[in-house]
Amino acid sequence: MTTSATFNAVTLTPCIGTVVKTDVDTLLSGVIATEIRDLLDARGVIAFPQINLTDAQQIAFTKTLGIYAPEVGSKDGIFRVTIDPRVAAYAAYLRPSFYWHIDGTMNDVPIRASIMSARSVSPTGGQTEFSNTYAAYDDLPEAEKKAIGKLRVVHSFEAIQRHINPEPSYAELQQWRTHSKKTLPLVWTHQSGRKSLILGNTAHYIVGLNAEDSSDLLTRLRDHATQPQFVYRHEWKLGDMVMWDNTGTMHRALPYPFDSGRLMHRTKLAGEEAFA
Repeated sequence: MTTSATFNAVTLTPCIGTVVKTDVDTLLSGVIATEIRDLLDARGVIAFPQINLTDAQQIAFTKTLGIYAPEVGSKDGIFRVTIDPRVAAYAAYLRPSFYWHIDGTMNDVPIRASIMSARSVSPTGGQTEFSNTYAAYDDLPEAEKKAIGKLRVVHSFEAIQRHINPEPSYAELQQWRTHSKKTLPLVWTHQSGRKSLILGNTAHYIVGLNAEDSSDLLTRLRDHATQPQFVYRHEWKLGDMVMWDNTGTMHRALPYPFDSGRLMHRTKLAGEEAFA
């Protein structure tokens, strides 16, 4: 536990997650921005229970932590996370978020962090789970670290879509393949020297392995990284805000009814480090 005159931080699980209790003025002032960034590096996920920031305040808070990345196509800089097609035309695109993933694996530089606030919660389900991929890598046997250290993985839009549409038409398949692919290391060696696993629903196949061996390894590593000791599950309450280190965690939403009204507002910190 970390306590100061302006905030109180309590560890949620041994490997991942810290809850920070503070006031809105302190958050927006930036006086604890360095402490928050340090906690994000060390703990992967920070929860601010029922802090109830407005959209403008959430954007202002995001800017205290680094370079704010406005949402493309959003008039107010906020991305509305919903799977209800009555609310957003892009809702179907978000359905793969029920599967473990890292945001931005098709980019050269992934976003640094996401910050998400609960505007409406589902009566059932809808929790968000986070997995610490730094801790999961550290826990691997040394022989396995050596064996996977130089492997590279192709990430694709097709891999994402097959989670929700396993039998696409030929036309759909060709449309998926118009999206560019990205080949990334299985083990990301960060500028800090720390290492994490790059996994999730965008991972299509491992370069140089046959389909069966590739699927076997990716599935086994995902199971390893999402064991209970590496995972924090957030039970959303109205007004909660949660931020996570997108460079060292995976996340997923747990199932909930499409018409539940669940709505999250997200802001992002721009990426600071390319995959390497």
